[in-house]
Amino acid sequence: MWTFTFKRLLHLIPILLGVSLLTFLLMSLTPGGYLESLAQNPQISQETIARIKATYHADKPWYVQYVFWLMGVFKGDFGYSVSYKVPAAGLIFSRLWNTFLLSFLATLVAWLVAVPLGIWAAVKKNSIVDRLCALIAFIGLSVPEVLLALLALMFAYATGWFPVGGASDPAYDTFGFWEKVADKAHHLVLPTLVLAAVEVAGIMRQMRSNLLDSLRAEYVTTARAKGLAEGWVIYKHALRNAINPLLTIFGYSLAGLLSGAFIVENIMAWPGLGRLTMEALFAKDYYLVVDSVVMAAGLLVAGNFLADLLLAWSDPRIRLK
Repeated sequence: MWTFTFKRLLHLIPILLGVSLLTFLLMSLTPGGYLESLAQNPQISQETIARIKATYHADKPWYVQYVFWLMGVFKGDFGYSVSYKVPAAGLIFSRLWNTFLLSFLATLVAWLVAVPLGIWAAVKKNSIVDRLCALIAFIGLSVPEVLLALLALMFAYATGWFPVGGASDPAYDTFGFWEKVADKAHHLVLPTLVLAAVEVAGIMRQMRSNLLDSLRAEYVTTARAKGLAEGWVIYKHALRNAINPLLTIFGYSLAGLLSGAFIVENIMAWPGLGRLTMEALFAKDYYLVVDSVVMAAGLLVAGNFLADLLLAWSDPRIRLK
């Protein structure tokens, strides 16, 4: 298992390097920039602009800038955000935590709801329960996240039960520890539910399909013929094999949640990595854009890596292969 984990970790390095290099190339092809907009300000001298460009190597070709940026990353320096006028590292990691928290909770909610519903629908095949689960899946897959987020905002505004946007109350810093926890949880409820809704539908359908295939397998028939209890047959024999294919889509579901988080964050004003990326793009803050994209790619790669580890742990044939 340690050899398998080490090999998977080695695969992550070229992926992140490729993402960062491609992002730098694409940003170099975009016209204009934050410093060009500063140059149009008559209160800022051309000498000041030239000094800023020299400091951050903006007067050099994009591949030279990339080398300087990469050298800084190895030292823990992710560059400087010219639009926010702060080091990019602190800004990135604070927003990264918000996105990770939102995505993690949405993943947790989606799997805790979808897997039991999928099992229930498979065990009660063609019953009212199965049809109700199919209706939930149909609605979840049909309604786009944009519309769900807008409906959630309308609901929050109409009822006043939940805050409209933001990650905390303006007086958050004056709260005690448990008050801070309650305030953060209150702000997380609607974005988490919106983000988890689509994933619930997909995971539930996959779980139902996998379990039905396992229940029709010969080893399940043999277990039943031996007189084992139906619950033991389902949860001990069929369910473990039905879960294995589901683990392979865990990384993809996390990827879907992260892309959905970018939409939800921008519509519901959640201060996460997706919202920061859009703000950096509009401001043409190159280093901040590259850092945001690389961090988002890192979360996706981490999700796939975790899915590989779970699958290898569940199925010894994977790590032996």
